[in-house]
Amino acid sequence: MTSNVSNNRKPVIIAALAGGWVADAASLGLHWLYDSQRIHEVGGQSPEFLPPKSDYFKGGVGYFAHGGKQSGDISHYGAATGVLTDSLLASEGKLDIRDYQRRFRAFFGPGGHWRGYIDNPTRVTLDNLNTIEQKAIEHAQSTTTTELTEKQKRILVQKVLPYTRRLSGEQLAAPVRRAINATYPETEVQEAGVYLAETIDRQLLPESGADDMQLPAVSKLPPLVACYCGSDKLMEVTETAVRVTNHNDEAVAWARCAARLLDQLFRGEPLSAALDAATPEAPDPENLNKARSGSLLDAAGAGDTFGRTCYLHEAMPVIFHILSHADSYTDAVRANIQCGGDSCGRAWIIGPAMAALHGVGGERGIPLSWLARVTDADTLFADIESLVNGTWAPTEQENEPKGCPVQ
Repeated sequence: MTSNVSNNRKPVIIAALAGGWVADAASLGLHWLYDSQRIHEVGGQSPEFLPPKSDYFKGGVGYFAHGGKQSGDISHYGAATGVLTDSLLASEGKLDIRDYQRRFRAFFGPGGHWRGYIDNPTRVTLDNLNTIEQKAIEHAQSTTTTELTEKQKRILVQKVLPYTRRLSGEQLAAPVRRAINATYPETEVQEAGVYLAETIDRQLLPESGADDMQLPAVSKLPPLVACYCGSDKLMEVTETAVRVTNHNDEAVAWARCAARLLDQLFRGEPLSAALDAATPEAPDPENLNKARSGSLLDAAGAGDTFGRTCYLHEAMPVIFHILSHADSYTDAVRANIQCGGDSCGRAWIIGPAMAALHGVGGERGIPLSWLARVTDADTLFADIESLVNGTWAPTEQENEPKGCPVQ
């Protein structure tokens, strides 16, 4: 943790992170149903934690994306937040871009754990990571000065890739030599392999994201803000992390706005002050100020005015409206669902913000029963506690990939 927050703020931040998971899972059943009237018909005044069903979308405008999911499951937004959380845990609260990219690729790519909807930034990021790696391989092969056969070049690439995908810099040489020695005991071939590995490593880019301005740019931010809360590096690491999946200047600007908002709330600033501090970071501060006006919570009206889709210029004003007018965590989550559209994406700012303000339990905090309804809640919340409290598990040595080192 590079956070500068005091120990007495840590329970607040833990509650805030839990608020993101709960709000996401609560919104899944009606996610991407755009018709507020249909949402009311299906969910009434308590639309949270409905099991995803295609029947809900009949007669309404929307896209049913979560077939096979159950009540309490998280969306693809939550899954991506979990990947960044795992990376931060493995890196003791510091952002390690190579580790984050590797975990993202392993989780969402072929053979990964994720079963569910893949959004555009994720799909393009996976393609970009493959393209970046292939270009790095081609550069390394074309610049090596060792005389190698085409067969040797292919085998050496197969030998080194498992290492360049999880190690970097000075970590590479020794394990790469050992892996190559199993096939080629010649020193010059081993050194050529080390050159390939180190050259590939230097050519891999941190900016692997899609040119995309949608909510995945900001939905993963809460655990990152928790780790860098109060740090002068927060804006820098926010941009770096966002460009892994959303390599777009406008997306970065909206992410800075969201990160500033959460940072202020995590540190204990009042909501009005946090919104004031975040607004100048936004590409469209005028709409954010407009969204805060008035005295009544009207999420459906905010959706009509600003939009309900995944684009940040629509979602962020709706988020600001709900935060400015909701009296409790429950009211905010329900209003977000009733607005319609990309409720799960918006939930990852609304949930943590409201939980930072109102905590857990009582009339205004996260209902205890809602915490229990999240799938795998015990594991998710234990990871949150470890991340915020800095109770890192012993890390496994990763100098040698498990099994056969040929891919």
